[in-house]
Amino acid sequence: MPTEIRCHCGAAGRFHRDERGAALLVALMAILLTMALGTALILSAVIESKITRNFRARAKAFYAADAALEHTLDEVRAIGDWNAILSGLLPSAFADGPPNGIRVLADGRPLDLREVVNLANCRQTAPCSSAAMDAPTAERPWGANNPRWTLFTWGFLTDLLQETGSPFYVVTMVADDSSENDGDPLLDGSTPCTQGQVVACNPGTGRIELRAEAFGPFGAHKVLEATISRSDPVGREADYNDGINQTGARIVSWREMR
Repeated sequence: MPTEIRCHCGAAGRFHRDERGAALLVALMAILLTMALGTALILSAVIESKITRNFRARAKAFYAADAALEHTLDEVRAIGDWNAILSGLLPSAFADGPPNGIRVLADGRPLDLREVVNLANCRQTAPCSSAAMDAPTAERPWGANNPRWTLFTWGFLTDLLQETGSPFYVVTMVADDSSENDGDPLLDGSTPCTQGQVVACNPGTGRIELRAEAFGPFGAHKVLEATISRSDPVGREADYNDGINQTGARIVSWREMR
């Protein structure tokens, strides 16, 4: 008669089976944790790469805007009638077409020249009314003497510098100096102030403002502004701003707009 063999494992057998289930659970958790860490590292690398790319693009946009500003300064120095510049009757020789319409940037994004000017004048893309441009704001507190920006140069930087490789589109604008007190932002002052004089004169006489904007890939955009003044041919030491056989102009102030 066969002998029946029975296992009296009891609690020890059940514990062994439970232990194998717990080991599987721990292994799955370890795999999930490893996957999460790997995904985090990949996302971190991608974000760091984009930050570096965008920083590089913004730095290049700064230099593109600065180059456009310097080019405009050189042109303005040689022009005797700054009122013709302020009114838009005398734009730069550097332009890639009419001063309006859509331009396509190197990365395929559209750029509307009218919107660029409107944003500078009244912080909106829609056309600016005279009231909107004269409205005192924290950034434009001069009322009727608020600068009214007019296009002066526009085109790709490669065409301006006759170099290849730059994807930036640059725009420069001109406007009457905000220190004017004649209430006419399209006319340069005609009554200069002498030293110490504070009344019956216009402190903005012989001064205008320049604004350069550069647009590039990945949304890169930089804006620089400068105030320039006529060079005094008498009593002023020569400096790098003064040209030879030119009308002459010197930089009074320079700033990067945020």
